[in-house]
Amino acid sequence: MRSLAYAVCLVASSAGALLTPGALQAQGVLVITNENIRLPRPTPRPQPISYSLDEVVVEATLKNQLADVQVSQTFRNSGTGTIQAQFVFPLPYDGAIDAMTLLVNGKELPAKLMKADEARDRYQSIVRSQKDPALLEWVGTGMFQTSVFPIPAGESRTVSIHYSQLLRKDHELTEFLFPLSTAKYTSTSVKKVRVQLAIESDTNIKNIYSPTHDVSIQRPTGKRATVKYEKQNIVPSSDFRLFYDAKPGDVSARLLTYRPERDEDGYFLLLATPEIKADKDKKQSKTVIFVVDKSGSMAGKKIEQARDAAKFILNNLHEGDLFNIVSYDSKVQSFLPELEVFDKRSRQEALAYVDSLFAGGGTNIHEALTTALSGLQDKSQPSYVLFMTDGRPTSGETKEALIAEAARQANGVRARVMSFGVGYDVNSRLLDRISSDHHGLSEYVRPDQDIEEHVAKVFNRISSPVMTNVKISYEFDKSKPGKPVNRVYPGGDVDLFEGEQLVIVGRYREFGAAKIQLTGTVQEKEETLSFEGKFTKKVGNSSNSFIEKLWATRRIGEIIDELDLKGKNEELVNELVMLSTKHGILTPYTSFLADETVRPELASSSNRRLTTSNLSDLEEAEGRGGFLQRGIKQRFKNANNSASDASESLRTLDEFKSRPASGGTLSGPAPGRSLSRQQPSSPLPPSGGGAGFGSSAQVNSPTSETAPVDYQKIVRKAGTQTVYKRGKLLVTPETASLDLEKEEDKAKVIEIKRYSKEYFELTDANSTAENEVLTLQEEDEELLVKFRGKIYLIK
Repeated sequence: MRSLAYAVCLVASSAGALLTPGALQAQGVLVITNENIRLPRPTPRPQPISYSLDEVVVEATLKNQLADVQVSQTFRNSGTGTIQAQFVFPLPYDGAIDAMTLLVNGKELPAKLMKADEARDRYQSIVRSQKDPALLEWVGTGMFQTSVFPIPAGESRTVSIHYSQLLRKDHELTEFLFPLSTAKYTSTSVKKVRVQLAIESDTNIKNIYSPTHDVSIQRPTGKRATVKYEKQNIVPSSDFRLFYDAKPGDVSARLLTYRPERDEDGYFLLLATPEIKADKDKKQSKTVIFVVDKSGSMAGKKIEQARDAAKFILNNLHEGDLFNIVSYDSKVQSFLPELEVFDKRSRQEALAYVDSLFAGGGTNIHEALTTALSGLQDKSQPSYVLFMTDGRPTSGETKEALIAEAARQANGVRARVMSFGVGYDVNSRLLDRISSDHHGLSEYVRPDQDIEEHVAKVFNRISSPVMTNVKISYEFDKSKPGKPVNRVYPGGDVDLFEGEQLVIVGRYREFGAAKIQLTGTVQEKEETLSFEGKFTKKVGNSSNSFIEKLWATRRIGEIIDELDLKGKNEELVNELVMLSTKHGILTPYTSFLADETVRPELASSSNRRLTTSNLSDLEEAEGRGGFLQRGIKQRFKNANNSASDASESLRTLDEFKSRPASGGTLSGPAPGRSLSRQQPSSPLPPSGGGAGFGSSAQVNSPTSETAPVDYQKIVRKAGTQTVYKRGKLLVTPETASLDLEKEEDKAKVIEIKRYSKEYFELTDANSTAENEVLTLQEEDEELLVKFRGKIYLIK
């Protein structure tokens, strides 16, 4: 009797199997083919077979539309017996792979390249024999399969694959895809995942963008670029995708669209890295004012880091920039009464001034901001105020609304304010209000983090503006009444900086050809860049579905921001619930969706009540809770891909839920429960600006202690679909309202037994995205899902 077990596709619920599921991981599939010999009774208990994956290294050279790819994976047998293994590699594109070779510990192993039809039967045979659907998402693609090789106990084998790949193109963007996602079915992490891509082109490389991973990009020349991604101790949850374009011309903007429903607004992604025809020997001058807190609470390491941050700015300004340093405690002082032209002399004098800063006194935020902003008079060049504080206002004007209004009145040149909140004592809502009013951003520095590092990151971004106050317009060939695009993020005017790529997402109502124009200021002159784009009527596949998820992430950040700064709004609360439920994007206010006792109906009145109650946490403007909430909000608002900071946001969410009580705000309930308050908190005074939630209906949370929520176990995602675990039943937002105890609901459902003939007929009819949903179902679970207008209960 032959048993098959494959590496990456088993899940935690299969813990009783001979093969330890936590050891099953990687983008390739390792199939165990050990013979099980029947013995006379009593049968001794078999020793578990287990192995771990030490690392996955992907190195590739992408030139024009060809990729030369080298992949290495090191498997270690941590069991007590020899593993007889067979390596299976899903092909990223069927028919696009050429000249593939495979080495095991440096020796070439015979292997077979399967076309999609032949591979489908192989995928399904593994799924059928293992009673696990994990490989179904690869049905419809090719496969590369080796012959069997041994891995002795305690030893490791490095599997290396080398192949050439013809890359796909979409709207002039070349796409590189590597199948990492199969590792998401494991319960332990890969020790090291590294992806390094060298891009070469005959023409200048323009946009480079990964919709799935936070990559670092280096551009040593216009025709060469290096893309790197490296993480340790992680379980990759999605395939690695990268887009880039290299086309002659000045306009380097590309449009991608996704419209799953014809009668609903579509989603679009705009990438822009325009080549600005400016005097390359003359950089755009700018004005920078660093406003540094030197109150008594900054004493010690914080004031040292603040001085280092100021020195970093002074060491990286350009000749001809205007600058000043404003320091404050109870009183406000400036390096010079007026802005100074940056040169060697002024730099030395400013460095000496920074060395003289010491901590002591209160925190006069009002006067510090108005002093800095009123000193800006020149509208002809971009101005940036980097404002830092580690506390709440204690001197001068202390009311949040009045401080914000005074700053607005003082800013006559449309300067952008970048706020830095240091430590948990800051009034984080005030900082967000100031950043929002002045078209900037907020950064939050934890007590154990380096202030200089955060200031340097923001300053490096804004150090070389190339096109400022950029407005973007969309002109369709056949215009209709109303706005053709809506809910665009980031909204309003933006600045483009040297080496930075603009990532814009939005919704579109009209479809067809359109002219997109970027109009802004380049070295005091107005310039317009134009390019053509096409907004599709309906997309037939889900390859660009990441755009919807990215848009939803940013939209959630904007909703929380508006509720935070403007107060209660029932329509926004409803939209927050809808987006969080549909996309499985958990926030501090909708984390109850990960409670197995809550049904995720989009229109659930109880969900709205819970969310409204939890939003009263936004009254916590100061302290650790306020700090953590604004940090999560900023990550949502500034997400650059569909997976941006997801794990970090979940960690922060856990931290927020377990925070200690402070002030008038109760701490969150025991880990694993919703954030709903156990008693009302007192509302803020009228000047608070974010008040209005305290009077909402309160929903009590259980007080018994429970284990921390495994969010990714209860809220599972695949492609554009989200499923929720409710006992042994998995439901989607579309099927969550059905009650299988009611005959009228039960009559709507088609029951299918997993791994039956009907089951595989369904998988053959499904798209890749639909089959991805099936992979989320574990042993002993049932899945209630809707495909193509029909509802299936898969048992």
